[in-house]
Amino acid sequence: MNIFVGNIAFTASEEDLRALFEQHGTVDTVHLIMDRFTGRSRGFGFVEMPRSEEARAAITALHGASLQNRALTVNEARPREPRRDGGGRRDDESGGGRDDY
Repeated sequence: MNIFVGNIAFTASEEDLRALFEQHGTVDTVHLIMDRFTGRSRGFGFVEMPRSEEARAAITALHGASLQNRALTVNEARPREPRRDGGGRRDDESGGGRDDY
């Protein structure tokens, strides 16, 4: 089961999350989401646990729990919604590069 973890302190590491979740069962992977420009944590991540019953126990126990003085938000991760346009603008929308007067 893939678990979303939010409100993570920017100083927390993947190892910190792993240690916290391993108290409730086997952890396959831990992935903190990093800002691609600054390289700093964005304050959320995902923990993958192979056994649903252990994952549900971790969610129940850790939602609202404190890690480095921050109350964590912990719940089952929802599938990522596809982006509509890739996030960028096309030249004909930006006004750049065309002179159609």
